Amino acid sequence: MNWILSPFEISTDHRSRIGPKAYALSLMAREGFKIPDTLFLTVDAYNVFVNAAGLRERILLELNRKRFKDMRWEEIWDCATRIRNIFLKKQIPEPLNSYLTEKINSCFSGKTLAVRSSAPDEDASGSSFAGLHESFINVRGTSSILDHIRRVWASLWSDAALLYRQEIGLDVEKSAMAVVLQETVTGNRSGVVFSQNPNDETQVIIESVYGLNQGLVDGRVEPDRWVLDRDKKTVLSHTPAPREHWMIPSEHGVEIAPLPEDLSGRPPLSNQDALDISELANRSEGLFKAPQDLEWTIKNDTLYVLQSRPITTLSPGETQDKRAWYLSLHRSVENLKALRATIEETLIPEMKKTAKELSEQDIMVLSNGELADEVRRRRKINQHWVNTYWEEFIPYAHGIRLFGQYYNDAVRPDDPYEFMNLLTQTKMASLERNQLMEDMASMVRKDRQLFERLNSEEAFDLNSEFGKKVDEFIEKFGDLSCAVTGGTECATDTRPLFKLLLEMAVNPSSLASRKKPNGARALQQRFLECFQGPKRKEAEELLDLARSSYRLRDDDNIYLGKIEAQLLRAVKEAKSRVESFEHRETRKIELDDLKSAIQDLDDGTFNRKASLQKNTNGIKVNPRQLVGQPAGPGLSKGMARVVRQHLDLQDFKHSEILVCDAVDPNTTFVIPLAAGVVERRGGMLIHGAIIAREYGLPCVTGIPDATALIHTGDEITVDGYLGIVTILKTCEKRPLLPNPIVRKKF
Repeated sequence: MNWILSPFEISTDHRSRIGPKAYALSLMAREGFKIPDTLFLTVDAYNVFVNAAGLRERILLELNRKRFKDMRWEEIWDCATRIRNIFLKKQIPEPLNSYLTEKINSCFSGKTLAVRSSAPDEDASGSSFAGLHESFINVRGTSSILDHIRRVWASLWSDAALLYRQEIGLDVEKSAMAVVLQETVTGNRSGVVFSQNPNDETQVIIESVYGLNQGLVDGRVEPDRWVLDRDKKTVLSHTPAPREHWMIPSEHGVEIAPLPEDLSGRPPLSNQDALDISELANRSEGLFKAPQDLEWTIKNDTLYVLQSRPITTLSPGETQDKRAWYLSLHRSVENLKALRATIEETLIPEMKKTAKELSEQDIMVLSNGELADEVRRRRKINQHWVNTYWEEFIPYAHGIRLFGQYYNDAVRPDDPYEFMNLLTQTKMASLERNQLMEDMASMVRKDRQLFERLNSEEAFDLNSEFGKKVDEFIEKFGDLSCAVTGGTECATDTRPLFKLLLEMAVNPSSLASRKKPNGARALQQRFLECFQGPKRKEAEELLDLARSSYRLRDDDNIYLGKIEAQLLRAVKEAKSRVESFEHRETRKIELDDLKSAIQDLDDGTFNRKASLQKNTNGIKVNPRQLVGQPAGPGLSKGMARVVRQHLDLQDFKHSEILVCDAVDPNTTFVIPLAAGVVERRGGMLIHGAIIAREYGLPCVTGIPDATALIHTGDEITVDGYLGIVTILKTCEKRPLLPNPIVRKKF
C-alpha cells in the first residue's frame, strides 16, 4: 500500500484519500505556486492505525453512551478527551510504522516539519473546518513527527470538530483523517489573505505579522491589516498593530517572544508586498474558481503558499457555519491569564460588593412605587451578572480542559482524568459552607441537650456559640430553604438547615470522608519533570491557572446566587404586598405597578427550575443498567434519594445516593451525607461531579431520564469508573416522606 503520496502523484481520484487541503496544495504545486517540500499521508494510514488498535469500536462506544444530539457541551468535551487519550496511548502498528519512519527519514532528514490535518470532509457542504483540527509547527525528529501524526488523527474527534460535524450533518462514524507533512518554512513575515472581503466583494483583505503564521492564526499576535481594491489593484488602507511580539521556532516547537525593536517600528509588508500577495490570492481564486482564504509566508524575499481553502462566510444567511462560536469556547493561555485577572481582581469583588449593598438596603420602608422600581432595578442587576457568568466565567472553565490536554500529552496516563487529582482539594465557597455545617453538627453531636432542643423544635440560646454559628452561616449562605445561596425563609413551614444538622449529628463527621487523591504530590512531580527550563515554568503556570479555573467553576454560582437572593427578597415583599392589598382598598395603579414588576418571577426558582422528566410513551419501564459518563471514580451501593425540587434536599439521609436532574453549587450542602451522585446532566466539569470528587464519591452523569427511571427507595450501585448505574432492587411503593418541621421563631 502506498500510504504517502507527493503533490505531483495526485490525480482527481486521490481527492477522497488526501482531503481537500492536500488536494488544493497539489494543484497549486503543479500550477507553479511556490509551496514548501510536502508529502501527503492518506486516510488509508489512519484506517490501518484505528483498525489495528481496535480504536473504531472504542470510538463508537464513547459516541454511543448517549444519543449524540442529546449530549451537552460538557459531555462532548469529556468524550473527546477520552478518545484523544486512546490515540495517544496506542502505538502505530507494523508495517505502517517502519514505512513512515523510512519515508520521513529519506525525504525530510534533519528538517523540521509542519504536521497539518486534511480530513476528506473538511470544507464540505459550503462549510469550513479551518481551525477545528490540529496542526503543529516546527516538529523535529522522526519519533516526534510520528507522535504528532497521531495527535492530528486524534483531533478528528476533538470537541469542536464533533460539534461542527453535528451542526452540518456529517456522519461522524464515517469520518477519517489524512495528514499533510510539510517542511517548516521559517518565514520572517507571514499572514493570511482573503481574495474577496467577506463583507465587501470589491476588496481584498491582508493580515500580516512578523515571524511564523501560527501567532496570527492562534490569535496570540495581533496583525497589521491592509485593505485593497480588487479591480484597481491599489491599497485603500493600512491599519497598524502594536507589534510587540512574534512567534518563532524553539527547541520544543514554537514560542512567543518580544519583537526586536528594529522591527516594531515598521510594518511587516510594504505596499508592493501587499500588491504581490493580492495577486497571489487572485491567481489562487482563478485556479479554484472561487474566492480563497490563503495562508502564506515570506522567507528570503520568496513568497510561499502554506495552504488555500475556499471562503465559506461570504453569504452568512445561506450557511449554518457556527465555527467562530465553537472556537470561542477555546482560549489560549494568554487569554485565560487576562480573563483570570479580570475575574479575580474586578468581577468577583464587584459581585460581592453588589450583594452586600443589596442585602443592607431596607426594602420594607420603600413605598409601593419605589418597591416596584427596586424590583426592576434588581432584576436588571441580576441579569447583568447572569450575562457576565456566560460571557466571562464559562469561557474561563477552558483552563481546566487546556491543562488536562497538556497533562495527558506529557504524562500519557491510563486514566484520561488523572489530572483532576491535581485540581481537587482547593478552597471553594461551597466547601467553606459545608465546613461551617460540620462545625455546627459537631456542636449538636457533643451537646445532647442542644440536640433534644432542635429535635423537639424548642428555642435555643441565640447568644450561645451555636447561635452565633447559625447567625454566621445564615448571613453568609442563607437558611437553605431557598434554591439560591443567601436566601432565607423561602418556605416558612420548614427548617432544612436544622433537619440536615440533626442528620449529620447522628452520624460520624461527614467531612472525614473527604479523600485526598492518592499520591497527588507524586503526580504533580511526575508531571513537572516532563518539562525543562522555560517549559517547566509554563507547566507550573498552567497548573495554577487550572486550579483557579476549577475553583471558580464552583464558586461562580455561589456569588451569583447571593445576588439572585436579593432579587428574591424584593420579589417576596412585592408579592406579599400585592396579596395584602388585594383584600383591602388601595390605589389600583400602585397594585398594577407591583404586579407588572414581578411578572414572570417566581419566588427564586425563576432561574433554577428543576426539569421533571416524564415517560412520554405511557409505558412502565423497569431498567436494570443505566449507562452514563464516568465523572468520579469509585463504587458505592445504597438507597436512592431522587431530588426533583430544592426542598427535597432537606429529607436527605446519611449514605443515600443523590439522584437528580442537576446538582447546583447552591445545593451541594447534602453531598457530605451522600454515598454517591447520579445526574441527568453530563460532564466532568458540572458542579455535582466537582463536589463529588472533592469528597471522593463515585459519580455518574449524563443518564437520560435519571429521575424518572430511578425512584426514591431503589437500591442501586454507582460505578464511577465505567459510568454505569445498576438498579439492584426496586421500591414499588415510594416511602412516605417525614412530616415537615414547623419553623418557630426563636
